[in-house]
Amino acid sequence: MKIPKIQHYTQGQWITGGGDGEVLHHAITGEPIFTHSVDGLDFKDILEYGRNVGNPALRKMTFQERGLMLKALAMHLHSKKEMFYELSKATGATRVDSWIDIEGGIGNLFAYASLRRQFPNEAHYIDGDTAPLSKGGSFIGQHIMVPKEGVAVHINAFNFPVWGMLEKVAVNWLAGMPAVVKPAEQTCFLTELMVKEIIDSKILPDGALQLIAGSGKGILDHVGMQDVVTFTGSAKTGRMLKQHPNLVEHSIPFTMEADSLNSSVLGEDAVPGTEEFDLFIKEVRKEITVKCGQKCTAIRRIIVPEKLVEDVQIALGKALAKTTIGDPDVEGVRMGALINQTQVEIVKQQIELLKKSSEVAYSNDDFEVLGADKQKGAFISPTLLINKDPMNSDEVHTIEAFGPVSTILPYKNLDEAIAISKKGLGSLCSSIVTTDDKIAKQYVLGAASHHGRILALNKDSAKESTGHGSPMPLLTHGGPGRAGGGEEMGGKRGVMHYMQRCAVQGHPTTVTEIANVYQYGGAYKEDVAHPFSKHWEELEIGETYISAKRTVTEGDIVNFANVSWDHFYAHTDVTSLDGTIFEQRVAHGYFILSAAAGLFVQAKKGPVLLNYGLEECRFTKPVYAGTTIGVRLTVKEKIDQEKKDGIAKGIVKFLVDVYDETGETIAIATILTMIRKKDQS
Repeated sequence: MKIPKIQHYTQGQWITGGGDGEVLHHAITGEPIFTHSVDGLDFKDILEYGRNVGNPALRKMTFQERGLMLKALAMHLHSKKEMFYELSKATGATRVDSWIDIEGGIGNLFAYASLRRQFPNEAHYIDGDTAPLSKGGSFIGQHIMVPKEGVAVHINAFNFPVWGMLEKVAVNWLAGMPAVVKPAEQTCFLTELMVKEIIDSKILPDGALQLIAGSGKGILDHVGMQDVVTFTGSAKTGRMLKQHPNLVEHSIPFTMEADSLNSSVLGEDAVPGTEEFDLFIKEVRKEITVKCGQKCTAIRRIIVPEKLVEDVQIALGKALAKTTIGDPDVEGVRMGALINQTQVEIVKQQIELLKKSSEVAYSNDDFEVLGADKQKGAFISPTLLINKDPMNSDEVHTIEAFGPVSTILPYKNLDEAIAISKKGLGSLCSSIVTTDDKIAKQYVLGAASHHGRILALNKDSAKESTGHGSPMPLLTHGGPGRAGGGEEMGGKRGVMHYMQRCAVQGHPTTVTEIANVYQYGGAYKEDVAHPFSKHWEELEIGETYISAKRTVTEGDIVNFANVSWDHFYAHTDVTSLDGTIFEQRVAHGYFILSAAAGLFVQAKKGPVLLNYGLEECRFTKPVYAGTTIGVRLTVKEKIDQEKKDGIAKGIVKFLVDVYDETGETIAIATILTMIRKKDQS
């Protein structure tokens, strides 16, 4: 029977590489299942297609439109998940392993779809606060961010053929950049299946996604200064790619997420019999066996108090001995196989290197395989080692056996535990299991410089904790040093990696026009009609309502104190003002804000549905009895929303500028207002 060949999706079509190709084998049965070849692919043309077709289509979309696109794609892929689970078995993955890869990846799409709510309904993003650059306020600066005009090139690892793709493309798509995905050859067949479903859905614009299912050697020769390159894999390969002359010459952003010697620390208080001890054993056992140990975040170094080494060794040995190995289709199997027999040999060689300074605490060469042939599949026993002198050993801190292998390391005190964790010279993640928050604090602050993420685990967080090995979409994934020095995901931080930050300088009116967000000091667009009488579409950025005025009285201050129960001395006790900054009884800041609302709110029913919050509220000048105040209410920013609950609406941020009879601002705030749209279709 002819073995099917993996296809590539480039320049809007599916194509097959030339020649016989390289054979890929089923991890459980050892049978040949696919071949792959990149012969005939033109990487230069592929990248140009992404820049010229995919990039303009995504860049002109707003964050809201891109986010809704991600949501639609996530829902579609979730409805098709069983086909991915079925093929995932060929990688040696159990159902639990595949859940992390498949539904974890789709979950990233959902997470970044929701993140759209933190961005404007624009194709650009305003980054940070306005910078005043002149005394008179006529010259300001503001950072804006726009999508880069290139392609995101993702070079991924074999252990997560779905998650590895989706966790990256979710971010670059929300930012407005297309992607060329190059999965690892060993598992590219699963990536290919998902890409086929993505393309068939027709949810993405043309050119937003291209797939090179095989070797990408030579693609970095053609990347340009507007492109972004990400790499997940071995530190050795990553360092080689990072030094590519083209990347260096054109200062091309390169994010690297490499293998690392991650660690988990057992607190001295978490002795046998405590919930934390049991949690630690469960977490370490899981990180050794899930994905057959083929996780970049897996626990490779188990750091425990000297007095608890024997207890941990016994408990982990018992837990690992219960691990059933075999075909994921067989009920009761808890650990599948490595990706192929080549990887089995590599892991065994790495174990032998570790044994130069460590001894075996648990292994089982006579392990039983359920439902499969032990000789044909890529099966291996979990292996637990002990290194009795971790401060003076090198192998355990430099050699990673990328399989179900971990080493127990004793420590004398917490400072030594921190030092041991740092000997990995940069890790993706670490964890500490303790019931003592002071111990957790000492470890985190001491070890954070060498880790990208640290989990502090105890019985209170365990119920909902996602565990040591789970990167979260809205938190950064990466680490310093050996771990690559890069960051992926991270919510807004990750999105900005695919955008160019530009500092814009000018008059507030000019910057308002450029940013489409009103800048304090900019020209007003005064209108006779009250803004609360207008629908969302009818309001313009910079449109300003000038309110009537009101004089604050002594009675106002006393009455507000009685109504609010705020009897702070500066408002109520004139005999206590000596030595303060106040000349006389001062009005409450919240009274000024309330009085301002009374001046600018239109009472009758209109398009305004509700006010639901304040941002950046400041009281800038004391207000005494006799001060006359007015309000300048300006449309600062508009944010579109999708129709919900049968009402089409949008958010309007109003700048509330409260001023006194001298024209000087005494209070300033931004109110968030939900306003009905005129078009309810």
